[in-house]
Amino acid sequence: MPSNEQFKRHAILVDRMAETLGVDLQEKVLRGETDMVEIEEAVFRCTACTDPGTCAHWLDAAQGVQEQTPPYCRNADMMAALKG
Repeated sequence: MPSNEQFKRHAILVDRMAETLGVDLQEKVLRGETDMVEIEEAVFRCTACTDPGTCAHWLDAAQGVQEQTPPYCRNADMMAALKG
Protein backbone atom coordinates (compact mmCIF):
# COMPACT_ATOMS: atom_id res chain seq x y z
CA MET A 1 0.00 0.00 0.00
CA PRO A 2 1.42 3.40 -0.93
CA SER A 3 2.24 5.94 1.76
CA ASN A 4 0.08 9.04 2.08
CA GLU A 5 2.84 11.11 0.50
CA GLN A 6 3.16 8.70 -2.44
CA PHE A 7 -0.62 8.60 -2.90
CA LYS A 8 -0.78 12.43 -2.92
CA ARG A 9 2.06 12.65 -5.45
CA HIS A 10 0.30 10.27 -7.80
CA ALA A 11 -3.09 11.88 -7.27
CA ILE A 12 -1.50 15.13 -8.47
CA LEU A 13 0.01 13.35 -11.48
CA VAL A 14 -3.37 11.83 -12.41
CA ASP A 15 -5.06 15.21 -12.10
CA ARG A 16 -2.34 16.94 -14.11
CA MET A 17 -2.53 14.26 -16.81
CA ALA A 18 -6.28 14.75 -17.08
CA GLU A 19 -5.88 18.54 -17.29
CA THR A 20 -3.17 18.18 -19.93
CA LEU A 21 -5.60 16.11 -21.99
CA GLY A 22 -8.35 18.69 -21.52
CA VAL A 23 -10.32 16.45 -19.15
CA ASP A 24 -11.91 18.01 -16.06
CA LEU A 25 -12.21 15.07 -13.66
CA GLN A 26 -14.50 16.94 -11.28
CA GLU A 27 -16.87 17.80 -14.14
CA LYS A 28 -16.81 14.18 -15.34
CA VAL A 29 -17.82 13.02 -11.86
CA LEU A 30 -20.62 15.58 -11.66
CA ARG A 31 -21.93 14.44 -15.06
CA GLY A 32 -21.81 10.80 -14.00
CA GLU A 33 -19.23 9.92 -16.65
CA THR A 34 -16.90 8.56 -13.96
CA ASP A 35 -16.89 8.31 -10.20
CA MET A 36 -14.49 8.78 -7.35
CA VAL A 37 -13.86 5.02 -7.13
CA GLU A 38 -12.58 4.97 -10.73
CA ILE A 39 -10.38 8.00 -10.06
CA GLU A 40 -9.03 6.41 -6.89
CA GLU A 41 -8.27 3.23 -8.87
CA ALA A 42 -6.44 5.37 -11.43
CA VAL A 43 -4.29 6.85 -8.67
CA PHE A 44 -3.49 3.35 -7.38
CA ARG A 45 -2.53 2.26 -10.92
CA CYS A 46 -0.32 5.34 -11.13
CA THR A 47 1.43 4.41 -7.85
CA ALA A 48 2.59 1.20 -9.57
CA CYS A 49 4.50 3.25 -12.16
CA THR A 50 8.23 2.63 -11.95
CA ASP A 51 9.20 6.11 -13.15
CA PRO A 52 6.80 8.88 -12.10
CA GLY A 53 9.59 11.42 -12.63
CA THR A 54 9.42 10.81 -16.39
CA CYS A 55 5.69 11.47 -16.28
CA ALA A 56 6.17 14.68 -14.31
CA HIS A 57 8.79 15.80 -16.84
CA TRP A 58 6.44 14.99 -19.74
CA LEU A 59 3.66 16.99 -18.07
CA ASP A 60 6.01 19.92 -17.43
CA ALA A 61 7.09 19.95 -21.07
CA ALA A 62 3.58 19.59 -22.54
CA GLN A 63 2.30 22.75 -24.18
CA GLY A 64 -1.40 23.12 -24.75
CA VAL A 65 -3.90 20.29 -24.72
CA GLN A 66 -2.40 16.95 -25.67
CA GLU A 67 -4.25 14.36 -27.75
CA GLN A 68 -3.15 11.36 -25.71
CA THR A 69 -1.10 10.23 -22.76
CA PRO A 70 2.47 9.06 -23.22
CA PRO A 71 2.53 5.36 -24.18
CA TYR A 72 3.77 4.20 -20.77
CA CYS A 73 0.82 5.72 -18.86
CA ARG A 74 -1.02 3.08 -16.85
CA ASN A 75 -4.21 5.12 -17.18
CA ALA A 76 -4.09 5.65 -20.95
CA ASP A 77 -7.32 3.71 -21.60
CA MET A 78 -9.27 5.50 -18.87
CA MET A 79 -8.02 8.92 -19.97
CA ALA A 80 -8.82 8.19 -23.62
CA ALA A 81 -12.35 7.12 -22.67
CA LEU A 82 -12.91 10.26 -20.60
CA LYS A 83 -11.47 12.45 -23.34
CA GLY A 84 -14.03 10.90 -25.66
